[in-house]
Formats: sequence, structure tokens, C-alpha cells
Amino acid sequence: MTEPDSAFATPAGLLVRIVGQLGAQLAQVRPYDRRQRKHDEEVCPPMNAPAPAEESRTVLTTPTPAASGPAASAPAAPAPTVPPSASAAPTPAAPTPAALTSPAPAPPVPAPAPVLVAVGHGSRDPRARAALARLLDRVRELRPGLDVRLAHIELNAPLLDDALAGLAAAGGRDAVLVPLLLAPGHHVTHDLPAALAATPALRARVADPLGAHPLLVEALADRLAEAGWTPGDPGATGVVLASAGSRDPRSGAVTRRIAALLGERLGGVPVLPAYASAAAPTVPDAVRALTARGRHRVAVASCFTAPGLFATRAAADAPWIASDPLGPHPALARLVLHRYDHARTTLPVRELAAV
Repeated sequence: MTEPDSAFATPAGLLVRIVGQLGAQLAQVRPYDRRQRKHDEEVCPPMNAPAPAEESRTVLTTPTPAASGPAASAPAAPAPTVPPSASAAPTPAAPTPAALTSPAPAPPVPAPAPVLVAVGHGSRDPRARAALARLLDRVRELRPGLDVRLAHIELNAPLLDDALAGLAAAGGRDAVLVPLLLAPGHHVTHDLPAALAATPALRARVADPLGAHPLLVEALADRLAEAGWTPGDPGATGVVLASAGSRDPRSGAVTRRIAALLGERLGGVPVLPAYASAAAPTVPDAVRALTARGRHRVAVASCFTAPGLFATRAAADAPWIASDPLGPHPALARLVLHRYDHARTTLPVRELAAV
């Protein structure tokens, strides 16, 4: 629109001038259809329009300066394609927070070893209980931490029945009964199983008696040496092996075996078994038998675990020397543990040891 020209005298002339100018301007305007508008939006999209999906991730690169010369007109080489098999190995998954904070499982706690219940016969001699107590002290020194207890078949406390009842009341513990007896007999085959039968709540095993074992023979020989044994004239010496005795024939067989092993240990000296009760020969009879064979230096080897009436009588019948009972001898302590270990690893619970 132009300003009115004061050169026109009449309004009609001014109007004609304006209409002419508008027509000239409209003649210069191009028609603007929808296809033109779409093309314009593709070339210059509006500021608030979303980017196409395939263009949503744009990689920014630094333009490379154009090379001059013939190489500038050569087409660019395509980027190498990495085959799937050549791709890098997958990265191991990072440990979860639970794996980083959870403690490692604790190792299983081993079950406690069965209680070792050493079973002595019992005696009115006050030295007997003291000797067995010292023997078990040696056993504890050899096996620290092992629960070792003393019980008696008769005459001394604690009695076997009471000791087993106390173990059963405590609960949760097995036991191995080790007879402090030299050979099988009524106490081993009857008294110990009867005590277990009276305590059905206790899981227990009965070990073999001490028996014919090299450790027992070692203790017997040492006690003889302590009493003054010397080989001397091999044709004039002999030994009587004094033990308690039993009507069970298996007991006599074991005692004879011990006598034979002791004779070998002493260099071939004759050793005769003898008994304080229930079997023959007696100690005086065995002494006379050796004397009749020209053995005038006869010693008595005391095959008892503790002092008592039988050991005292046997020593009194010795014409030369008599050894002390085995008591707390180190070899006897090792033998007690040997019988305990054998029973706990080979015998079923509550089954009497094969004797």
C-alpha cells in the first residue's frame, strides 16, 4: 500500500492508481499448494517436529579435509565388515550384590568323638582306684580333648550302671566301653552287655579286653625289669605269669598266648600261666613245676591292671622276685587307646566285640 499522492486532484484518480499497483504486486505471487508445503517441511522441518526413527541415533564425526589431486576424485573405500565369529568374547557378568555380601558357607562341624569309658573290676584296695586314675591321665595326655571316664563293675564308685545312666541323661554322645581286663570272661561277656541293655538310650560299643598284644607284653617285661629281672643263667630262670583266672575257656587261651609272647620277649625263658582263682594251675603249682625242671630262679610277672587281693597273693608266692601290677605304664595307656580306636571304627553300635 502506498501513501496517498497529493498530485491527484480527485479521489477517483487516486483509487485508480492504488488498484493498478495492487494488481502488479499480486501478479508476481506464485500459487502455494499442499505438495509445496510438504517439500518445504522436509527441507526445513519445524523446530518441534520429532526426528525420524532411523535418524534418532546420530554419530558425530569430524570431517576429514579433502585431498587434492587425483586421489580426491577417487570414491571412498567402504568400511570393513567384522564377521560375527570375529567379534570380541562376551564380558563375564559382574557378580551380583548378594554374591559380594553373602558370607561363605561354614564348614561342617565334626561330630564329637565317643566318650571312652574305661571299665575296671573294682577292689577294696585303695591303691587300685588311684592306679587306674593315673593310667587314664596318661591316656588323656596321649589324646588331648578326648572325654575319658572311669567306671567299675563292683566295689568302687562310680559303678558302671551309674556312669552309663549319666551319659544317657546328658544325651547326644556315643560311648566306647574299654574293659581294663586282660582276657575275656564273665565280666566282658555278661556284665558289660547287661549294663548297656539297662541303658537303651545310650549309643555304645564294647571294645575287646586288653588281651595278647605286643604293648601288653612290653609293659610286663618292663615291670619285671623294674623288679630286678636279669637273664642270668638261661637254664636256671623261669617266669610264672599270674592272672585272675576264669572258667571261660577263651580266657585261658588268651593267657597262654600272653605267656608265650612274654617268653619270646625274654629270650626264650619258659613262662607258665597261673591263676589266682577259678582255673588251674595256681601260682604255687606253677612255681613247683618250674622248680622240678631245674628252674631255681623263678619270678612272678603280675598280669593285673591294678593292685588288689589277687595281685598281693600272687606276689607272696614268688620264690624270687615279683613285678608290680601294670598300672599307669605308658604302653598300657597306648593299648587302651588302640582298643578304643578299633572299636569305634570297626564295631557296630551296641554290638559286643568278638572275643
